[in-house]
Amino acid sequence: MNFQLTDEQKQLQAAAIKFARAEMPSVAEHCEETGHPPDKAMLKKLGDMGFLGINIPQSLGGLGLGNLEALLVLEEFAKISSASAFPLFEANVGPVHALVHFASDKLKQEVVPKVCRGEMVLAVSMSEPQAGSALTDLTTRGEVKNGKVVLNGQKRWCSGGGHSDGYLVYARLSEDPGSKGIGAVFVEKDTPGLSFGAQEALMGFRGVPSADIFLDNVEVPESNVVVPAGGFRKLMEAFDLERCGNATMALGQASGALEDVLEYVQERQQFGKELVDFQGVQIKLAEMQMRVEAARLLIHRAAVNAEDGLPSVIDSSVAKCFANEICRDVTGAALQLMGGYGYSKAYPMERRMRDAWGWGIAGGAIDIQKTNITAAMVGRRFDQRR
Repeated sequence: MNFQLTDEQKQLQAAAIKFARAEMPSVAEHCEETGHPPDKAMLKKLGDMGFLGINIPQSLGGLGLGNLEALLVLEEFAKISSASAFPLFEANVGPVHALVHFASDKLKQEVVPKVCRGEMVLAVSMSEPQAGSALTDLTTRGEVKNGKVVLNGQKRWCSGGGHSDGYLVYARLSEDPGSKGIGAVFVEKDTPGLSFGAQEALMGFRGVPSADIFLDNVEVPESNVVVPAGGFRKLMEAFDLERCGNATMALGQASGALEDVLEYVQERQQFGKELVDFQGVQIKLAEMQMRVEAARLLIHRAAVNAEDGLPSVIDSSVAKCFANEICRDVTGAALQLMGGYGYSKAYPMERRMRDAWGWGIAGGAIDIQKTNITAAMVGRRFDQRR
């Protein structure tokens, strides 16, 4: 058991720090002001740097490194803002990995290299108006016949909805009940019959667009089926990696807040001395450090323990729940220490706090993740309908 990063990992992390701190603060401000995600020019820069597809095989255009390396880079971008890190989130831990692991070779070669180059952004489309935490209640249907899949239904809370270039759409692909009938289909943005609702106005996540998706006789080749009916477990295995990404995005809000407030309390003076000289401030900083370090270790454990490139449900859910909870605590404490400056939009702290609450809702709410953890502990699923 080695808690030290290798020289190569340190070099990659240093490159991420240098790029993120030089390039992304202005991107974060633009995303916050406009609600728009990073533009195509920035995506190309990220692709050229190799930051999109860190843990994707070289044969598909990636760097061929591991999940830990991807999460190390993601945290440094998340420290700047959720919106500026979101393209890396989607490319390194998002739905592209379902394609990498389960799609046909033809579909992989058509899509994945474009993601790595920053030419295509993918989004996952799971939730529906009546199927969020109860995901197996989804009703979007895909009829497979004559070499085609025809999709009909409505999706909700799709991060990237309306802006992403392609969507991994969870749908009912057979008449089998519950999870047995669910699979996933890849759909490109300009496919006839695919349309989008208005952009959601959220408390945080400015620059991480979210919108309903409407599928009205959307027809794609059967080869676009990434996971056929009965493959719901495979989809959730791929989603365990996304949970680690969610945890890292939450961690980035907390670790970024801690770095900011640590600098602030050593500069700000009250009653003739720096804030850091007050014992109450020292205790609060220590508590924040403990939470951040513990969250980071849980996330890195999940990444290192991953088998076949995908983490286990218990490791990923524990990491996600803990990181989701501590990021709310840490950003709140940091804002309080900064007082009016923390509450002002002139500084990033209030944005960090707003975004912190979002990560505990996105990707599986905290309490639902805790039932997943207990299910893994006792070795059986719990039927929430009884």
